[in-house]
Amino acid sequence: MEETDNKDQMPAGKMDAGEGGERMPEARMDQDGGDAQMPAGRMSSDDPSTTMPAGRMEPDAPGGEAPEARAEAVETRGRQPRGKKKAERAGDEMPGGKMDTGETQGPPGTPGSSDDTPLPTKRTCSTMDVHRRLLSEVEGYAAARDRIENIALEFEQGVRAAARAGLVRIPVVVHVVWNTSAQNVSDAQIQSQITVLNRDFRKLNPDISQVPAVWTGLVADAQVEFFLATTDPAGNPTTGITRTNTSAASFIDDDRVKSSATGGANPWPSNRYLNMWVCQLGGGLLGYAQFPGGPAATDGVVITHTGFGTTGTAAAPFNLGRSATHEIGHWLNLNHIWGDDGTGCTGSDNVADTPNQGDHNFGCPSFPHVSCGNGPNGDMFMNYMDYVDDHCMVMFTAGQSTRMRACLDGPRASFLVEEQ
Repeated sequence: MEETDNKDQMPAGKMDAGEGGERMPEARMDQDGGDAQMPAGRMSSDDPSTTMPAGRMEPDAPGGEAPEARAEAVETRGRQPRGKKKAERAGDEMPGGKMDTGETQGPPGTPGSSDDTPLPTKRTCSTMDVHRRLLSEVEGYAAARDRIENIALEFEQGVRAAARAGLVRIPVVVHVVWNTSAQNVSDAQIQSQITVLNRDFRKLNPDISQVPAVWTGLVADAQVEFFLATTDPAGNPTTGITRTNTSAASFIDDDRVKSSATGGANPWPSNRYLNMWVCQLGGGLLGYAQFPGGPAATDGVVITHTGFGTTGTAAAPFNLGRSATHEIGHWLNLNHIWGDDGTGCTGSDNVADTPNQGDHNFGCPSFPHVSCGNGPNGDMFMNYMDYVDDHCMVMFTAGQSTRMRACLDGPRASFLVEEQ
């Protein structure tokens, strides 16, 4: 495959991210990672299938590449504010291989053209599938997730404050991995996505007026902006865009798109750049992310090209750039708003100001949409971390903003000091 560095430069900005597993009350682990108490209802870092007593651990990001095999789902439970549940997170280590900075020819992937791939009709995100796979396959990932959750809890309780207040600007590199000319999205389509991110994370999106009056006081400016990188890892000028021609007709959530050895594009250092891969995803998948705490070689977000940006190949109902907003929320340690417990009403997203919710919402429900006895206001389905269509998701809450700031102060703190 061939990869090239585009010519258009973008504005400045950068940030860091991580996503947490289950939240944990009282007792905490010590930073050295020795035997410590775990929070009630939380599973052991070494064995995600065993429940532990009360307590939390500190963060370390394991390295190495995540295996391709998919592991069976593992559920972790922790602190559950108002009937909600938490998520886990991956780390910030860098791959041992080379980075792609130009246009390269890669190995053959799945043959054939994906021009006839059906467009997604419902939002699907594989972040939790990836999280569960990493729990089973990557040593140290569960412990890193626990430590990251300790940091998030300290921020939520006011025990810890941000090391740097104010705006965080995150440099982005977009790896376009294309099999057909339609998938080779334009610079304009990429820039349209950056514009959407900066509106959504700064509470500047015009459709914020859709938020019901009962929740307008909770809408938050996350104080995060994004810009296409202007300097590559070697210190050379760049447009922040690489292009790779692949033989793979499509990709799934096994991270093959993140390596030139498997038909994709290698990441740039994940402690300095937010890596975004844009490609053809199969099976109706819109995108996925890796929580903070996972392998550096696979850190970042992946978006299908028809759900990326607002122009070019972007197709309704996912043509307003919100798939990237949702996935970067995960990269910054946000969980799905319903807590990923199906319809159990017992899961938690570990954010106190989002209502308990029975399951994901599709399309665009009418307000109020009640589940889990959360009337009269019902689900906060217009939140970026639900599964509604792009035109229906319009907000982050103050609690979610605090959680993202905790991520930027913890596992993604490198974005507080560098701009590329």
